[in-house]
Amino acid sequence: MTRRGVCLVLAAASGTGKTSLSRKMIAADNNLALSISMTTRAPREGEIDGVHYLFRNQAEFDGLVAAGGFLEHAHVFGRSYGTPRAPVEAALSAGRDVLFDIDWQGHRLLRAALPDDVVGIFILPPSLGVLADRLRGRGDPDDAIAKRMAEAEEEISHAGEFDHVVVNDDFDRTLGELTAILRAARDARKD
Repeated sequence: MTRRGVCLVLAAASGTGKTSLSRKMIAADNNLALSISMTTRAPREGEIDGVHYLFRNQAEFDGLVAAGGFLEHAHVFGRSYGTPRAPVEAALSAGRDVLFDIDWQGHRLLRAALPDDVVGIFILPPSLGVLADRLRGRGDPDDAIAKRMAEAEEEISHAGEFDHVVVNDDFDRTLGELTAILRAARDARKD
């Protein structure tokens, strides 16, 4: 019998390195797939349906909500976003692990939907000063940095809700810690 897969949730404030860490983990592990969210927003230039997001209209999205087709969903800034239930359930049943790049609210909802399958990791910056420097280094304007820093403090206040908290002060070391957490979660699932 194949072990059931794991839902690995990575959450962090913007600028903490979560997306780079996620991409590296996916590229290095054939049994780890990124969860593809559904959205009602229009694709941005270069985005591909089924790769970056599942792009749907509001009526299709609302139909899935009514049918219980999402593990978690939210309406943000006039658009809807959610994690379709069917592909995640299929992957877990086949023994594949699914990585989620979602916020603390999505983590909460996903844990409620799949309480035995979720391993949550919150990634912290070394300090708020370092985070602000990283955002400045990306070329964000001062007003955007101030807004993101306020959002970061709110996000960080929920770190205690996660199974693990990892400080990203060295990319390779952090990647090793995330990989070790995933390995341990897989080992716990073996019969």
